[in-house]
Amino acid sequence: MILPGFGLAAQEKLDRAKVLIVGMGALGCPALQYLVGAGVGQIGIVDPDTISESNLHRQLLYGQADIRKSKVAIAADAMRLQNPTIQITTYPIALERKNALELMEGYDLVIDATDNFQAKYILNDAAAILKIPLIYGAVSRYQGQVSVFHFPDKEGICFSYRDLFPIEPSDTIAGSCESLGVIGVLPGIIGCLQAAEAIKIITGIGRSLAGRLYTHDFLETSNYEIAILKNKNVQPLTRDAFLIAENQITEDWEEIDVDEISVEAFLDLQKNSQVYVLDVREREEYPPIDFSDAQIPMSELLQHIDRLPNKDIYIICHQGIRSVYAAQLIQANKGLKTYSIKGGITAYFNKLS
Repeated sequence: MILPGFGLAAQEKLDRAKVLIVGMGALGCPALQYLVGAGVGQIGIVDPDTISESNLHRQLLYGQADIRKSKVAIAADAMRLQNPTIQITTYPIALERKNALELMEGYDLVIDATDNFQAKYILNDAAAILKIPLIYGAVSRYQGQVSVFHFPDKEGICFSYRDLFPIEPSDTIAGSCESLGVIGVLPGIIGCLQAAEAIKIITGIGRSLAGRLYTHDFLETSNYEIAILKNKNVQPLTRDAFLIAENQITEDWEEIDVDEISVEAFLDLQKNSQVYVLDVREREEYPPIDFSDAQIPMSELLQHIDRLPNKDIYIICHQGIRSVYAAQLIQANKGLKTYSIKGGITAYFNKLS
C-alpha cells in the first residue's frame, strides 16, 4: 500500500482480479500462495491429480498427511486459512480441448503451471481465441523459463507460444519433471516469477515479459532473455477449428518420429567428420559450441530452414529437449533425416571431462 506507484488503486485492482491457475504442482503451488498473499480476489485452480510422496520436495503446499488427497482441495483449504476473504474455485478435472474455453472464459488472465506439452498448446490456443493473457512457465532439470503470451509488448505486439515452438512435440520424447528430474527450488523460483508477472499485468505496473523469453539457470545462477520473433506460419484459430483440431501445424504430426543419438555414438561419427551439426540454442547461451556447422536459434529456425544442406542433420542444444523440437520441425518442413543428441551440450562436455 505504501509502495510508490502502487498504493490503494493497485491493491483494489488485485482485489477485483480473476486469475486461473492450471496445474497445482511445483509451479502452481508458489504462484497460488503469492497471489493469495497479494490479495487477488478470485482464483480458480485446475488439476485432476492427487498428491504423491514424490511431489513433496517441490510442491510445498502439501505434506505427508495429504498423500492420495486431491491437490486442488488441499491447496484451496490451505489458502482459505491464509486469507479467508479470497474466493477460490476448484476444478478437480483435466484440462482438455473440449473444456478449455469454458474453464478460461471469465478470467482476466491464466497461469500455465502445467508439466506437459499437450496442455501448454491447448492453453495457448484457447488464450489466443479468448484474448486472455497467458503467463507461461516451464522447468526441466536445472533450467526454467517464463514468458507472457497474448498480451501486448512495448510495441503493442502480441506473441504466441507457437511463435517459439510451432509444432507440438511428443510428451514421451520430451519428458516431464517426473521422468527427467528437477531440483526442487527451481520451480519455486519460476512459479514466483509467474505470480510477479500476473501482479504486474493486473495492476499495470512495470514491464511484463511479453515478447521476451526469460531463462533461469540454477547451476550457474545466471539469467538471460531472448526476444521472441513473430512466426508468419502461425495462423489464428477460430473456435470451431480449435475444438476439432488435434494439431494446427501439420495433420500427419503423429507420423513424424525423431531418432535420438547418444553422445558416445555422436563422438564416433564426429571423429570421422561424418556429421553436420546444428546448434539450436539461443545466441547468448554459454558455453559456446565450437564444433557446430551452424547456429540457428530455435526461435528463428522456421524462418531459416532453407539454409540447411540436404544431408543428415545432428542437432544439439543445452539439455537435449529443444533439439527434439528442432528435429521434428526440420522433418516436417524440409524432409531431412534428423538426429537429436541426447542430453545436449551438458552431456557432451560431461562425457569429455
